Amino acid sequence: MHTGDIDYAAGDANLRGYLAFKDRGVKRPGVLVFHEGLGLGDFAMERARRLAERGYVALAADMFGERRQAADLQQAMALIGHLRTNPATLRARARAALATLTALPEVDVTRCAAIGFCFGGTVVLELARDGADLKAVVSFHGVLSTTQPAAAGAVRASVLVLTGADDPLAPSDQVAAFENEMRAGKVADWQVVSYGKRCTALPTRPPTARS
Repeated sequence: MHTGDIDYAAGDANLRGYLAFKDRGVKRPGVLVFHEGLGLGDFAMERARRLAERGYVALAADMFGERRQAADLQQAMALIGHLRTNPATLRARARAALATLTALPEVDVTRCAAIGFCFGGTVVLELARDGADLKAVVSFHGVLSTTQPAAAGAVRASVLVLTGADDPLAPSDQVAAFENEMRAGKVADWQVVSYGKRCTALPTRPPTARS
């Protein structure tokens, strides 16, 4: 497997992603991986390697610049807040990662997707809203609200949102607003999966039929 850093830019931000893929000269589907609120670290890079093992070219993107990582929650909220209040900057950095991925000779540009975790889940939804040419985006417990809802017909990707029923970052009113946004935006393929408490009362074996 080939792994390593890859530098790219968006505006005046120097971004340092992490690339993983198996074979040079072989066209494969591409996947962007967007990190959580602490910045691009081991979690997202490990996901990129797992995807590469399964035959994808995976780019773990850097949204904060210089592969900056937050030391604590307060610093993370400052970094996230800067991008959340400047959606054009957020989308431009996500677009730059997509352009970097699709410029690779190993990537089949007709088969690309994006996944994101927590803050990264928010990023993939903004990328979809921006009309990025992606087959699919998957948001894992991301914030669903936005200041720039999708225009009708703008979303080209299939959209899958995986959220928790009691996730404070995605309360029920925001889930409902997101679903209405998808309907108003005439998104062709979208789903929201809400996970509740795990059922622990299932029988350990099928009941025995009585004679």
